[in-house]
Amino acid sequence: MTFRLRAARPSDLEHLYEMAKLTGGGFTNLPPDRKALGSKLERAAEAFANTEDKLVDEQFVLVLENLETKKVAGTCQLMTMVGQQWPFYSYRLNTLTQYSQELDRTVRAELLSLVTDLEGASEVGGLFLHPNERAGGLGLLLARSRYLFIAMHRKRFADRVLAELRGIIDERGGSPFWDGVAGRFFGMSFQEADYFNAINGNQFIADLMPKHPVYVSMLSEDARSVIGVPHPTGRAAMRMLENEGFRYDGYVDIFDGGPSMVAATDDVVSVKDSVAARVTAVDLDEGERAILATGRLENFRACYGARKLDDDGGIAIDASAADALDVSEGDTVWSVAR
Repeated sequence: MTFRLRAARPSDLEHLYEMAKLTGGGFTNLPPDRKALGSKLERAAEAFANTEDKLVDEQFVLVLENLETKKVAGTCQLMTMVGQQWPFYSYRLNTLTQYSQELDRTVRAELLSLVTDLEGASEVGGLFLHPNERAGGLGLLLARSRYLFIAMHRKRFADRVLAELRGIIDERGGSPFWDGVAGRFFGMSFQEADYFNAINGNQFIADLMPKHPVYVSMLSEDARSVIGVPHPTGRAAMRMLENEGFRYDGYVDIFDGGPSMVAATDDVVSVKDSVAARVTAVDLDEGERAILATGRLENFRACYGARKLDDDGGIAIDASAADALDVSEGDTVWSVAR
């Protein structure tokens, strides 16, 4: 069967809602709330309809569609400029070194500082693949197609891009990090705070969160042990991000302590290595495995396929990919090696 990534439409609401109910919490960009998801799709429709090539605060939603059944099997999102509607908070893990001459002793303490350092960056997030489809490299297709979308609409994205990975969630659906840090000040469970944030934004964090650094040594062992640690289901995603050039630089999510990965946009492998070429043939039998994409904005679509590039700026692709992308000779296709 063939899967294709495409722009999300308002009619995809029920598909997204059903997937959101499967996330298990801690997934702010995909809340199990029809109203919130509907608002995301409306905002995405506005972004897809905007044809101006300049950086403004927008959100794009893409979905993975089974072309045989027409069912949506996954989704991902791109935010062009975070921290514009309300501050984009992170904790930054850093070290304070102090020396006592009388004791001849050096003490190093790790601190969590509330920062907005990542404000203005673009963000890739909201990636979720239906549990029944977690095979055949579909997660990789979802993840890397986002970078082709960025390359094809480069002026719409910032020079830095981040990705937040979900942190450790226990068997009760709670967060050891939240319980050890922010939960002490809010009188809310992790699930309550996470849901409120997904629906209303995190301005309440600015209103109530203490601004002083938190000494890590004063936290419980449960809270300390999960700082910067991804959820088990996100370890493969972290490896994919690292392969794309993202790095963990001490930024963690204020709710669950999961790592925030950051990269220079133009250094992201799938952006840097992407190639635009004119289709010269659509009947390629054998070629290099690749991710192929075409179309601007609401007409964007991407899939796996075979490619063969020539020295004249042309590309031959296989018939299945040509059908999935709905392209023919003379059309332009972007691609990156799988």
